[in-house]
Amino acid sequence: MTHPNDVAVGIVGLGGIGAHHATKLTERGANLVGGMDIDADARARFHEEFDVPAYEDETDLYDACDAVFVTTPNRFHEEYATSALSAGLDVLLEKPLAHTLDSAERIADAARDAEGFCTVGFNNRFAEPVQVIKHYQDEGRFGETSHVEANYVRRRGVPGRGSWFTSGEVAGGGALIDIGVHAIDLALHFLDHPEVVEVSGETRSEFGGRDDYAYIHMWGEDAGPEGFDVDDSASAFIRAEDGSTVSLEVAWATNRPSNEEFVVRGTEAGATFDRGSDDLAIHEAGVGGSHHLADTEVETREEDGHAAEQAAFLDAVAAGEAPAINTVEEGLRVQRVIDAIYRSSETGAAVRLD
Repeated sequence: MTHPNDVAVGIVGLGGIGAHHATKLTERGANLVGGMDIDADARARFHEEFDVPAYEDETDLYDACDAVFVTTPNRFHEEYATSALSAGLDVLLEKPLAHTLDSAERIADAARDAEGFCTVGFNNRFAEPVQVIKHYQDEGRFGETSHVEANYVRRRGVPGRGSWFTSGEVAGGGALIDIGVHAIDLALHFLDHPEVVEVSGETRSEFGGRDDYAYIHMWGEDAGPEGFDVDDSASAFIRAEDGSTVSLEVAWATNRPSNEEFVVRGTEAGATFDRGSDDLAIHEAGVGGSHHLADTEVETREEDGHAAEQAAFLDAVAAGEAPAINTVEEGLRVQRVIDAIYRSSETGAAVRLD
């Protein structure tokens, strides 16, 4: 059996997240063999930092690889994921699956027919507190999990205005498709990925397009409001076939405190997990001895979710077996919810998915 660190890995898309993945790969001693980007400056930076070839043509990279990470802007996910799968490679595709539902469907079709496999970069599933919650759920401690309150709210956190993140044509949306995708995926993960049947939502653009957008920090340079044509917040309610539900609050910017809390509610117990701090508490009640309520704080190790995600991916590539977690079908389910929220906001009515 191939050792995971012997898998020849390349990266397509050498921007911030591509460089982050490359750093994590080199830290674990993985076999990073090259990168690809259409931008010459990005190639030069990548080659200088990681001392591996950086190609302009993806086929040159594919020839040197067993697997690739696709970390391009959303609009180009389909192009490179499908070409890598056609080349027989295994693919880790950064979230979201694509910039539109149609594009996501085409990626899913390609993955079903491919020799290799494709997995989606939902790294929050690998957080230690999330693993603990899933363990207790599998043990039955929560009973039936019926609802998740999912929050990924920044008080001020619009990515660099004027970057591809704030272009609807390239990103496919704003806060909802950027960070909301993580919140939706994690909520559905806690519910064991039920079949979603109805979505009602509202997206808003209230801050990113303002000349007087006030902020303390910004990821990237601020080019101002011109061209900002995406949502900067969203609220939604998601209903599944089995009766389970999700309430969603997402924002790049809003006049309220930041909140990255997920509340998992079950018939026997619940949990509160803070995605930002990794704080985890279990909430229970009982009648033994006396009627009582109990809150248990759970301390976990501080592990890097991206590193754990990479380890799971490389293990699967080395074993020649597609992983059972972060599948394209799960990514497609999340994409359908995102698309339904946008459609619900446009029409002012709930959208049925069944």
